[in-house]
Amino acid sequence: MSPLLSRSILGTRIDATSYEDACDRIQAWALANQSCYVVAANVHVVMTAYWQRSYQQVINGAALVTSDGMPLVWGLRLLGIPKQSRVYGPDLMLAWCDRATKVGLPIYLYGSTAETLEKLQSHLEQRFPGLVIAGRHAPPFRPMTAEEEQADLDRIQASGAPVVFVGLGCPKQEEWMARQQHHLPAVMIGVGAAFSFHSGEISQAPRWMMAWGLEWLYRLTREPRRLWQRYLINNPAFVLLFSWQLLRSKISKLNQKRSK
Repeated sequence: MSPLLSRSILGTRIDATSYEDACDRIQAWALANQSCYVVAANVHVVMTAYWQRSYQQVINGAALVTSDGMPLVWGLRLLGIPKQSRVYGPDLMLAWCDRATKVGLPIYLYGSTAETLEKLQSHLEQRFPGLVIAGRHAPPFRPMTAEEEQADLDRIQASGAPVVFVGLGCPKQEEWMARQQHHLPAVMIGVGAAFSFHSGEISQAPRWMMAWGLEWLYRLTREPRRLWQRYLINNPAFVLLFSWQLLRSKISKLNQKRSK
């Protein structure tokens, strides 16, 4: 397997990958019982990491960080990876379920609510006949005790699933996966709202809006009270900060040329 090509966007590592490449890596790690985690990064993740450097260390410690949002795809292209495409968390979940069905690797669903997980499991089993879902669990929304977290870990490990989908939301899911690394012999994949999307509880933006980077606008119109701060503060801040990163990079390259 070839080494990952990566770029730093506001200090957060974003990897150049594709759905096929990501699934190849997940499969190799799962078959080797490697304990690692995958992050689907969007602007919200990058900006949270920018403001909270301990969280940035969590993201940069992942085995794979995909470009979940179109602004990060455009960022990778501007930073010298012109053919980069989006690797969207909800679609990566479906891509892996398709692969898991073909190679016979069970999955585990962790996060959200018991009702959502029931709907999600039903949808996935209908869409991917033969997919083995080894278990599911919805942890409490309150902070968990060490004993409760260990019990969840034991439950997942007892299921034998080598791949765990985690839907706890940012930054909780990434922090949870980082804590379980080296304790849970499985590939953990943080997929955020994918559980709500694929259970049918929340509608996804039309594909044309996704392609134009307007998914945030669609979600904002449906959950304005919850998401207004995320999008109306983080998005403009990202544009300004990343533009400054690009400008500094160009100035640095010009200075290097002059010094030669």
